[in-house]
Amino acid sequence: MAAKDILHQPETEQLFRAIVSLENYEECAAFLEDLCTLKELRDMAQRLKAAQMLLSGFTYDQIQKEVEISTATISRVNRCIQYGPGGYEHQLQKIDALTEKKK
Repeated sequence: MAAKDILHQPETEQLFRAIVSLENYEECAAFLEDLCTLKELRDMAQRLKAAQMLLSGFTYDQIQKEVEISTATISRVNRCIQYGPGGYEHQLQKIDALTEKKK
């Protein structure tokens, strides 16, 4: 099944609606703790950190050492940044804006 097909499955759309409906950090943490294994959460957090570092100009070696993920995973994240719909960059910009707003 192609990625586009999976993105438009009723179950996937329900998941997206559930995520969009989260109202705060606590709701998000509780939902993701129920939904994902600890390894899945760690893996997603590592990918987000790798994206942040790639966008900041870090090398694969630097990322691999700091984040402790494989170069294959870093490469996949990089492909998403280069050719994907822009999700990593958009969300990281939102996080940065929220962080600046709190200062």
